[in-house]
Amino acid sequence: MIRVTFAYPNEEGSSFDWDYFASTHREIVHRELDSRGMVSFEQDKGISATDPNAPPPWVAIAHMTFNTVEEVHQAFVEAGGPVLGDRRNYTEIRPTIQISEISS
Repeated sequence: MIRVTFAYPNEEGSSFDWDYFASTHREIVHRELDSRGMVSFEQDKGISATDPNAPPPWVAIAHMTFNTVEEVHQAFVEAGGPVLGDRRNYTEIRPTIQISEISS
């Protein structure tokens, strides 16, 4: 299995519209990627660092799971525009993106 992670750093002075991200953006991701091999999609909302009084290092993290890395690349060639282009509607933060192989 392959995981694609989008991690949005908690940058001072930046905004992040969690409600939009968790609803409208989620719908766009499913609409564009479910039929292109995405197996699952999860969103994490940062709440704190290890110190409960410290802000989280990431304001949000999204995880997409696919069966193969080829599916990932093909899905984003075909549907990357709508998925990646929607970022301006919920934040100006540029995410760190990583593609990983999942092992158990």
